[in-house]
Amino acid sequence: MFNLKTLAVAVLACTGSTYDVAAAPPASCKLITADRVFDGNDVQFNKSVLVVGDKVRAVGDFAALRSRCATRYNLGDATIMPGFIESHAHVTFQNVGKDKVLEHGITTVQDTGGPLLPPQGGNGTLRLLSTGPILQAQGGYPLNVFSPDDTVGGLDKVGLAIAPGATESEVRAIVRQLIANGASAIKIALESGGEAGAPWMMPHGHGEVPAAPWNLLSQNQVNWIVSETHIHGKKVLAHVGESVGFQMAKNANVDVMAHIPCAAIDHELLHEAVRDGMKFITTIDTLASCGEGLYANAHVPGHVYQEHAADGLEFPYIYGSEIAHDNVPWGINGEELHLMLHLGSGDAVDFSDVLNVLRAATSAAAANLATGIPGLGSLTPNAPADLIAMKGNALARFKIIEYPDLVMSGGKLVVNKFSPTR
Repeated sequence: MFNLKTLAVAVLACTGSTYDVAAAPPASCKLITADRVFDGNDVQFNKSVLVVGDKVRAVGDFAALRSRCATRYNLGDATIMPGFIESHAHVTFQNVGKDKVLEHGITTVQDTGGPLLPPQGGNGTLRLLSTGPILQAQGGYPLNVFSPDDTVGGLDKVGLAIAPGATESEVRAIVRQLIANGASAIKIALESGGEAGAPWMMPHGHGEVPAAPWNLLSQNQVNWIVSETHIHGKKVLAHVGESVGFQMAKNANVDVMAHIPCAAIDHELLHEAVRDGMKFITTIDTLASCGEGLYANAHVPGHVYQEHAADGLEFPYIYGSEIAHDNVPWGINGEELHLMLHLGSGDAVDFSDVLNVLRAATSAAAANLATGIPGLGSLTPNAPADLIAMKGNALARFKIIEYPDLVMSGGKLVVNKFSPTR
């Protein structure tokens, strides 16, 4: 995946510090040790993770932590990581088994489109966040494809239609209603249709796909949605497939693209968006049928990041595999990670690129979700004890992350192929 000499240099360079929080001897604890620990930010070697109850309490040397817990697991040649965060899924809408998703290493998932549910899980079950229905134009996507007989939608549907003449007060009231009912973010559709190879341009059991172009929200309506969402401290995700929708999203200061767009976007427009801080949930694997336009769009944010990282520009990608599609795993997707690594790197892949990708699925994904849960996506003190472990070196081979040998949610072991040691 990358030059082994580079990895060797990185191993020598990573010193890692011991995190610790003073605590009384715990009634329920686990001390898990492995050759490699990715804590959500950096990699430490030959370290132990102390879990007490439903929280991470410390990451440090086994000798310093062994007296604090009698239940110990020495995993040896293995890699420990925070549980992965899937930022673009359709678990509820497609009725995917939450237990299957959790068993395959995703401990937190954000459903984007579908019934609005309050935040749930996280204590031995999949933590589920929901954006609720996608805000869309009347007669537009996604209701025109997935619910063609329902032109209005609602909080229990894939979309919620906004009439062409809806006023500012009416649009803002819809946003407030979604957030009051637990929406983790607001998702909008700016999809005019017609992109070659796009999954939404293929039949979905409802007859012919409607002819493009599809109706879009007005620019003012998009502006009002974004403004009201930001007032409440949430972010706006936009489903965009081509340049018209992308320009509208950029004009309104949309925070996140729910996909890498399918059709080619003007490179200068992409450059400006990335420099302005726009993030992209990747979903590259599931949209691979879009072809050259998708891959060209995916390359640009990575190049812009490489050019401006020294100036403080953040890595623009957030991991997302669109769980529920039949062509991707219903868990961690190693191919998605692989694509992110190579599309987001410069002329050569190095260890910092590996760390960027892993952060995009853990700590950076948590920061983008803005859940308010301290430490989510990390193995830092008082973070939720959501972690996974795989036999072998997952830093050099992403595929093995798809099949975790240990999965913990809120301190509870969901999958465990290791035996306790003394």
